[in-house]
Amino acid sequence: MTTRLLLLGAGRSASSLIQYLLRHAPTENWFLTVADANPAHLAPVLAAHSEYARAVPFDLADETLLEELVAQAEVVISMLPAMLHPVVARACVRQGRHLATASYVSPEIRALHDDAEAAGVTLLMECGLDPGLDHMSAMRAIEHIRARGGRLTSFKSYCGGLLAPAAEGDNPWKYKFTWNPRNVVLAGQSTAKYLEHGHPRFIPYQQLFARTETLAVPGYGEFEGYANRDSLSYRAPYGLEDIPTILRGTLRRPGYCAAWHALVRLGLTDDSVNLENPETMTWAQLIEAYLPVARLPNLDLALRLANYLGLDPTGEEMGRLNWLGIFSDRPVGHAHATPAQLLERLLSEKWQLQPTDHDLIVMQHQFEFELDSESRRLTSSLAVVGDDATHTGMAKTVGLPLGMAVRRLARGEVAQRGVLIPVQAALYEPILDEPGSGVRHHLHRRRELDFSRKAIRLSPIR
Repeated sequence: MTTRLLLLGAGRSASSLIQYLLRHAPTENWFLTVADANPAHLAPVLAAHSEYARAVPFDLADETLLEELVAQAEVVISMLPAMLHPVVARACVRQGRHLATASYVSPEIRALHDDAEAAGVTLLMECGLDPGLDHMSAMRAIEHIRARGGRLTSFKSYCGGLLAPAAEGDNPWKYKFTWNPRNVVLAGQSTAKYLEHGHPRFIPYQQLFARTETLAVPGYGEFEGYANRDSLSYRAPYGLEDIPTILRGTLRRPGYCAAWHALVRLGLTDDSVNLENPETMTWAQLIEAYLPVARLPNLDLALRLANYLGLDPTGEEMGRLNWLGIFSDRPVGHAHATPAQLLERLLSEKWQLQPTDHDLIVMQHQFEFELDSESRRLTSSLAVVGDDATHTGMAKTVGLPLGMAVRRLARGEVAQRGVLIPVQAALYEPILDEPGSGVRHHLHRRRELDFSRKAIRLSPIR
């Protein structure tokens, strides 16, 4: 009997997911429908798999089409923007169809738990990279520590999508977009909450990028991490309600956060106000508009900004800002925009991943625990280099775990109903251990990528 899969959205993070589903379609007896706003780009990918797959045009505003497509599938996979998932989830509950996504559980999705459970539907969320692989690998390590009789006292987890060193070139930010640019520009725009030695810690957005930690990943150098919005909400899912220290953070290369902090302080990440600006306004004019009236009219604009923000005019932060071109006569190119929209437009060109670029995914878990009256530490790291600008490390680490979760759903191996995330061993163990086409095989077979039981035993504990 054929199992029908529906994939909604085929953007930049879907390439590895689609490859995985097509590769297993013949043996798993799947038929895949890929619904996308612009399905023409899928023709070369699906041409050799017409027996197992098709592409159709899709507009989420067409509620009738959404209901029809969902009704025709046994399992729905959504790679749409996260804000659109509730619409899809409600359609899945109405039609009695399972859903899998790589996105966070939103309050709207969480509110569907009872209805989904009553309908016999699984809404399997957070099955990508972060969230996703972070949950699975962390839970495996946590259970490993507990099985030895250890008591966890600290858990810190960091993840970032970056550039492989060879792709950094002369880019002083050492960063390009490998996922939604808007999400990067708006990252962290709320108070970060975490625990440190039993005490709550709060970092407002205005200070977030000024308070970072430095960590090293063997073979890949140093990184700086800033706190995510809400680390406290993961105590219960991980069974760490009483842990004194818990923090989840995002990774960037050293120097990024200080320069981004300057953009935040200047106001260029603000998405709440329309500037009513003309399209022809230059970046120099925009920056001028954010600075106090000049007492010395002939003073260089960049120097005035450095003085205003208290930056070294010849320092690295100013070097990164200069590199972006924000002091140039280049038009902003977007009328009646928010500052964040203008910054996103600029960065989308400056930080565009080129066809031969390779991205780098880095994740690190840091555990501290007590065992046999001694304090010990376990560090588990993952590093993934993308193949090119299409088959990126981001696409692999988001798409492959999601595809493997779909495989379990389609086989009927996920018994729980309602809203789930992959923190149960029955779900994450098969995904982390999947042979042949599993995570370790696809992520370049490096020990750093291996979250198997063997890798955890080999991780340094001291």
